[in-house]
Amino acid sequence: MRIALVSPFPPLKGGIAQFSSRLQKAFDDAGCETVQVPFRRLYPRWLMKGRAATEPGSLLSPASPFSLDLINPFTWLVVARRIRTVRPDVLLIACWSGILAPLCVIFRRLTGLKTVILLHNFTAHESVPGELLLKRMLTASADGFVTLSRSVSSELKAFSPGVRTLTLFHPVCEPGALRPSKPEARRTMGIHEDSKVLLFFGYVREYKGLDLLLEAMAVVLRQEPSMRLVVAGEFLIDPSLFKDQAERLGIAANVEFHEGYVPSERVGTLMAAADAVILPYRSATQSGIVPLAFGHGVPVIACDAGALTEQVEHGRTGWIVEARGADALASGIIEFFGRKGSLSLEQNIAEACMKMSWNVFASDAARFLEQCSRGAA
Repeated sequence: MRIALVSPFPPLKGGIAQFSSRLQKAFDDAGCETVQVPFRRLYPRWLMKGRAATEPGSLLSPASPFSLDLINPFTWLVVARRIRTVRPDVLLIACWSGILAPLCVIFRRLTGLKTVILLHNFTAHESVPGELLLKRMLTASADGFVTLSRSVSSELKAFSPGVRTLTLFHPVCEPGALRPSKPEARRTMGIHEDSKVLLFFGYVREYKGLDLLLEAMAVVLRQEPSMRLVVAGEFLIDPSLFKDQAERLGIAANVEFHEGYVPSERVGTLMAAADAVILPYRSATQSGIVPLAFGHGVPVIACDAGALTEQVEHGRTGWIVEARGADALASGIIEFFGRKGSLSLEQNIAEACMKMSWNVFASDAARFLEQCSRGAA
């Protein structure tokens, strides 16, 4: 089966680009032929606020015949017509926001192909103008949806009951290179070997609750003065707000801020140094940080939001904090470290990784795509 995969790909930054690159390889390993339909630009320069769109030190390769510019609809028309010349069996479009809905409509109509949406999110994390209309356009333009969690599938079916859906999972992100030992990683980062270390990783956005985590750290440190918090990622909010908050709370000496995009070779060191990755999210669908942590063998402490409870098994692969607020989060952190030695976390995470493999994902998705391409029930 030949699949035209429309998505960001490296060297564009971000989890969806990495996801699609791994998915393409998994499809190819499963015997499919994947035609890459990449983006060369996703957002206007002013919206990026000085942030680079690509991996550090990389440049976008010369535009392929299928290269898209999300803010230039003329390229959508050109690429849609070109896709027909390679005769794919099905069109698979990665969608993380309603802003992709017009593109999906145009591609389905101009290519005449059966179209499946790989749905990362159905509702945007931040408000999008006209989102209800965009959702209607999206559900009307697809022959099927592949989702990464039950919560997204439920939301999708509640909005459009007759929609055809395959519910899968976010596969594990294996380390790109041999990761260092915990002592080695901590020496590199200047962290004492006996410290307890939490890692907040990825883009910093309002819904991810870093402010709540800092408040919780102030409570935790009264009982666990060796606790360290490492915050690593690009800030989509002014980072001085969080640094000032840490100063006001008197915890600045126990919080490290590593601002900016984290290149792949640095991820292993951060993960190896951590006792747990922490997700104090106010809301969520699924998170790509969870499979990234599991791929590095690191447990996850997460708030009960969205599909995080589907990804993290309480007491087995991490810890779920059910109540809301900084005090509840602090209690969850203390409880996790109090029980950590009695939990078989490493073994459980390894078992979870086997169930969440890219090969399983690609095999199940390919069967669904073939059914959709043939119009089979």
